[in-house]
Amino acid sequence: MTLGSVALLLFAVSSAAAGQVMLKHGMQIATSRAASSGSSLVVSAATSAWVLLGLVVFGVSALAWLATLARVPLSVAYPFNALGYLGILVASVLILHERASVWTWAGSLMVVSGLIIVVLTRS
Repeated sequence: MTLGSVALLLFAVSSAAAGQVMLKHGMQIATSRAASSGSSLVVSAATSAWVLLGLVVFGVSALAWLATLARVPLSVAYPFNALGYLGILVASVLILHERASVWTWAGSLMVVSGLIIVVLTRS
């Protein structure tokens, strides 16, 4: 794998994670707005700037993922999604103020450990 392929892969994974966090934040706002005004959640979500931005970022990540798949074997690229799990976990705790148990952290670190094993043993 070239340095450019790794950079593209990491961009695809990190932008997908960022898009998911934006979508979650937007849906929290949309849910609150719909509940307080008695309007439709669908309408609130469709007009939420965070939801729309999250969809755009997620769309960009999908394009980056397609470009990654053109260059990197799926058996190597897909395990990198484990970094996305870890990024989303960190962001959900730090940005969204969600709680994560010790077991969640341990499981996520085990998944990332699996990624490291896959990358280091790739022939």
